[in-house]
Amino acid sequence: MEKRNGGCHCGKVRYEAEVDLATPVVECNCSICAGKGLLLTFTPESQMTITSGGELLTEYRFNTEKLVHFFCKMCGMEVFVKAHDPSGNVVYAINARTLDGVDVSALERTPRDGKAG
Repeated sequence: MEKRNGGCHCGKVRYEAEVDLATPVVECNCSICAGKGLLLTFTPESQMTITSGGELLTEYRFNTEKLVHFFCKMCGMEVFVKAHDPSGNVVYAINARTLDGVDVSALERTPRDGKAG
């Protein structure tokens, strides 16, 4: 795990998180992830901090409404998703494309069949 900074397109929403980019990022084929090109890396709630612009985050929920997709009200960039792991702990699925200085083309990816549920 390494501490990384990231944020939205306009720079108003910023965060800091411990992530492990040596672990493959999840590339889900559900309608929202595929449509937005999300590549997800996961971190526990205790390792995620919104450092600025939290008041500019808005959320979107669909289907079962268990996943909370957060995006910037100013630029529309989705920065992360709040969810629960199988044990019920809060985790964040960070959009690796919003991490500073990361070449996403070099990240190993693991597919997830979100279309199937």
